[in-house]
Amino acid sequence: MEKLGENVWQITDHIYRIEVPLIGNPLRAINSYLIKGEGTELLIDTGFRRKSCREPLLKGLELLGSRREIRDVFCTHVHSDHSGLAREMAGENRRIYMHGLDLKLQREILNDVNKGKMRHRFLKEGFPRDLLFWIQDNNPARKGALDKVDSRFTAVSDGDVFQIGGLKLQVVYTPGHSPGCCMLWEKEQGIMFTGDTVLFDITPNITAFADVEDALSNYLDSLHAIRNYPVKLALPGHRETGDYQARIDALLRHHDKRLQEAKRIIAEQEGLCAYEITGQMTWKIRSRSWEDFPDTQRWYAVGECLSHLDHLLKMGEIERYEKDGIRRYRVR
Repeated sequence: MEKLGENVWQITDHIYRIEVPLIGNPLRAINSYLIKGEGTELLIDTGFRRKSCREPLLKGLELLGSRREIRDVFCTHVHSDHSGLAREMAGENRRIYMHGLDLKLQREILNDVNKGKMRHRFLKEGFPRDLLFWIQDNNPARKGALDKVDSRFTAVSDGDVFQIGGLKLQVVYTPGHSPGCCMLWEKEQGIMFTGDTVLFDITPNITAFADVEDALSNYLDSLHAIRNYPVKLALPGHRETGDYQARIDALLRHHDKRLQEAKRIIAEQEGLCAYEITGQMTWKIRSRSWEDFPDTQRWYAVGECLSHLDHLLKMGEIERYEKDGIRRYRVR
């Protein structure tokens, strides 16, 4: 990989990586990938819809001689750090690709339908009301999200193929991190654009979604399904690359450990709500206690805890019951 500029690297003859900073976000940066072909380009993921992402991305695209009028955008998933600038980066007469389930979720986010669904769920799980309302109204990720869905947005499905720059990119549907999370597979060169499905330096957040029964089960199934692809080079959405199969094995072990931890906490203290269980789980974050957790990170932590509780429920290992309007948990 050859460094071409401050935040730009050439990976192959037609694939380039632009590192887009995520100021104030623990993820630190997102990897945006540009694939250049004859008279056409494909940009994979974009960063938040804000100046601190827009300017470095545009600077990188300019360095590579990219032209907006021939540029399509592929969003590996709905999260705003991957899709926020999609409308600005795609040509006026080009396409913005996203899996149909995430496109549906994006519309619900814009219409505040999803906000209401998640507010109801989190309140039932014991999340403090005032804190929840503040987070939903002030989450930086929400402020950097897409402003609308226009006619350029095009739904993709598992197995769809893009041909560009001599590359044949196949959509690999990997639900879990989002309902419509996807990767792109280039079989001939053994290159996998993993989005946030497989990250190497950090663990993808697997959260509960309003209309998904068991997001963690979906994610674990995805990891098993993609493990044996003969990947020579994995290009992740954040940070650096690594050993593809070894990392998938490590992610599977991580979630098994998480499930056992949640079950142990419930067994030791029957009747806790999800917010209380989250506070007793182990988190790799610079915080002395659950009370000192950054407010927005509490939202993500509880969402991840809920995905593990949903999975334990589906597996029949715990029970959920309601007391005083709050859902509580016990082992079977």
